[in-house]
Amino acid sequence: MKRFVALLLLLAMCVTALPLSLAEETETTPVPEHEALAYGSDGEAVAQIQQLLIDLGYLDAKPTGKFRAATQRAVRKFQSEYGLEVTGVVDGETEVMLLNAEYRTLKNGDDGEAVRRVQEALKALGYLEANATGKFRSATEKAVSLFQQANGLEDSGKADIETQRLLFSGNAQPNAGAATPTPAPDSVLGDLTDLVIAGDGEAVEEYPYKKKLTRGATGADVKQVQTRLKELGFFDGPVSGNYMNQTMAAVKAFQTHNGMKADGITGEDTWNMLFNATDVVDASATPRPTPEPTPVPYAVTVDVKNQVTLVYGLDDNGNYTIPVRRMICSTGTVSTPSDVGEWTLSGRRARWCYFSLYGSHAQYWTKINENIAFHSVIYNQVDYNALSVKSYRMLGSRASHGCIRLLVEDAKWIYENVREGVVVTITEDLPYDEELRYAVKAPPLNASKTGPVSTPQPTPEPQYTSDGMPPQPFRKLKAKSEGEDVYWLQMKLRELGYYTGTVTGGYYSGTKNAVKKFQKAAGLPQSGEADVKTLEALYADVLAANATPEPTPMLTPQP
Repeated sequence: MKRFVALLLLLAMCVTALPLSLAEETETTPVPEHEALAYGSDGEAVAQIQQLLIDLGYLDAKPTGKFRAATQRAVRKFQSEYGLEVTGVVDGETEVMLLNAEYRTLKNGDDGEAVRRVQEALKALGYLEANATGKFRSATEKAVSLFQQANGLEDSGKADIETQRLLFSGNAQPNAGAATPTPAPDSVLGDLTDLVIAGDGEAVEEYPYKKKLTRGATGADVKQVQTRLKELGFFDGPVSGNYMNQTMAAVKAFQTHNGMKADGITGEDTWNMLFNATDVVDASATPRPTPEPTPVPYAVTVDVKNQVTLVYGLDDNGNYTIPVRRMICSTGTVSTPSDVGEWTLSGRRARWCYFSLYGSHAQYWTKINENIAFHSVIYNQVDYNALSVKSYRMLGSRASHGCIRLLVEDAKWIYENVREGVVVTITEDLPYDEELRYAVKAPPLNASKTGPVSTPQPTPEPQYTSDGMPPQPFRKLKAKSEGEDVYWLQMKLRELGYYTGTVTGGYYSGTKNAVKKFQKAAGLPQSGEADVKTLEALYADVLAANATPEPTPMLTPQP
């Protein structure tokens, strides 16, 4: 994994994906020293390379972790199509290109999901009349050729990388001679005017917030605030760059007029209302009423170690301890990490987001701070069927440039329920919890339509009581066992101080270790499997309290 940390120098190697003007201004960063992977290499790093080759369609096999002839051929083909030196060896340059590769060249005779997506895009633009079968034959070749001619590309009939980039960019020219298709009734993509232009790990406001301004502050930021307050009619003093009594009074007047807490301090909320809000109220308009304070309903924790986002609700004591939702996620990579710390949400959100640095999209964008946000897995264009399979399969591992990627349903829940004032804690300090990771595992993708096979519906938690009878008859519980009896086992072990993980009803390493500890304390064989003897010892007090007493025998009187 250390090699992956050093190699994610995206801006250096993705110059071809940037606009030309930006590419010309970006200095080329040399590829770091790298332990090459070649024929005969083994290990996790090889398996990761194989998975990337599989996702891109160059390798038709499972990721075995063994670099042999098939992997070598796939690497050679990839290097050839991406203009690299064809060596069959995964050096630093090849690996960085693999990590950022978008498409592979498709031609007559190719089959698969990538072909189907190209066909659907060509149909949508009016170049292909046939069905999207996933088979690249003469009709598809002709459609690709027409598309290339109409869009100023080299007419090869092959869906090469450049062709696919334009095809899925949203900037492709439709077939002028084709009839405009009638949109399907279920093709609503949300409010496409509600879209932010952002970069994954890039500020999105035109005037991003930098720091809190209080009495005594000086500099260009203070001048900017004074100028804006003057434009809105709240400040009539000199634009001096000195944050003193007159500026504080103007900020207070602005805050009061816009229904905010009036403290005279320009924090993030006040800054964004001044510069980034579309509904700011100037001095001549009717003041906005101050909203009644209500308790913030949720707190959110992003667990980087387990790649899980956790939502908690308020308990009777006003603390955030009630689990509300658990969601698999992808946080930032080690070289582009998510911002660790506590962040109070401003309420800024958008239905779709466009990442300008990478030419990709996402649904249900909810801002965390000036650099990162919650959002769905990546889409290659504003199209429900253009989901990036790679970004979906990377859920559960570090994969983003800082943002928190989620399943679409989970990103939607955050978008609809997590609002202004909610505190988001991003931490790398929580312990590894295998039970939790398995409980939030993403469902497989639907082969016919890019999306989960089904949206998993949370099942209600079993009812556990300390003195209640556990589920019976007892069965042997071991690794990968699931069910109500596993839930009871975890609750009982946690009650006794042996289990510290998440109670999920799934039996994995945390439960196994807790069972071993109990078995040791009870003088039982330490197998880590909860057999009948272990369960009887664990629930001995409950079983004894609920045992049916044997009837007293009737004595037969002596004659």
